Amino acid sequence: MEYRRLGKSGLQVSALSLGSWITFGNQISDDVAEQLMITAYEAGVNFFDNAEIYANGKSEIVMGNILKKLQWDRSSYVVSSKVYFGDGRRLPNQHGLSRKHLIEGTHDALKRMQVEYLDLLFCHRPDKQIPTEEIVWTMTNLIQQGKILYWGTSEWSAQEIMEAHFYAERYKLIPPVMEQPEYNMFRRYKVETDFSRIYENFGLGTTIWSPLASGMLTGKYKNGIPQDARLGREELNWLKEKAVTQQKIDIVQEIGKVAEKTGLSLPVFAIAWCLKNPNVSTVILGASKVAHLQETLTAIDNYQLLTPDLMDEVDGILNTRGIDFKA
Repeated sequence: MEYRRLGKSGLQVSALSLGSWITFGNQISDDVAEQLMITAYEAGVNFFDNAEIYANGKSEIVMGNILKKLQWDRSSYVVSSKVYFGDGRRLPNQHGLSRKHLIEGTHDALKRMQVEYLDLLFCHRPDKQIPTEEIVWTMTNLIQQGKILYWGTSEWSAQEIMEAHFYAERYKLIPPVMEQPEYNMFRRYKVETDFSRIYENFGLGTTIWSPLASGMLTGKYKNGIPQDARLGREELNWLKEKAVTQQKIDIVQEIGKVAEKTGLSLPVFAIAWCLKNPNVSTVILGASKVAHLQETLTAIDNYQLLTPDLMDEVDGILNTRGIDFKA
């Protein structure tokens, strides 16, 4: 495994990590979740990603039970949560980024995960109704109390992140050190262009999600969506309409031909492509089967096979440098 610093922080995270969205507490059994975590950990993965909204808190409960059972050295792994959407409760102050929900959401995550602190806490989306300085103050307070070690954002714009840094500097507070954006061959603008000055000026770390573009970059959707696939789930109909288009299917077939030149499977090639970006701190993998995780973990040993010429060939196929596809 390769380890990369999370932005300018001193924290080292494995270049490949394991996420629990859709799977833990929802799509897979707890036993499979445990085997996935063991497989990842034994391969050198030290970062496990979670959020309060995943399975309405059940994902954190499952992960917490596994961590308690396995009794890994707490210093050997990094866990995260994200606060914004809530855990299914919908009364006022049970979601969003108010000081009240940030603090109570963090306490709830600690209980569910059965840990004394979270290594990383993300503001899962921007909240236009909450003053940014309130968010920065609250996250600073949580760090000072030892409940979290680092804080960051997820799916914030460069302007919103810059505003958080402005208030942190103004009031001598702790700024965000990482962002969790979607990044794959079809979603490039934010990571490759929008954040470019933030990398340079603030050393932003990134924990990118959906490296396989919701499964499009596995090639399994070229003949329709299999019933057991993630996008076959009823609650993801909104995502299916955005993710699966004929244009993308045609492009995936061309990318597959480039992948064949390296001897890598298409999903491994797509993850390796993400790893080639020096501004990616870690690529979050998702899996419902151990065999799939074992396959995608091999990207760390093979991403150097993607030569500059091959990367240029991929760019030529995508023809989207700086531009995202619009579903």
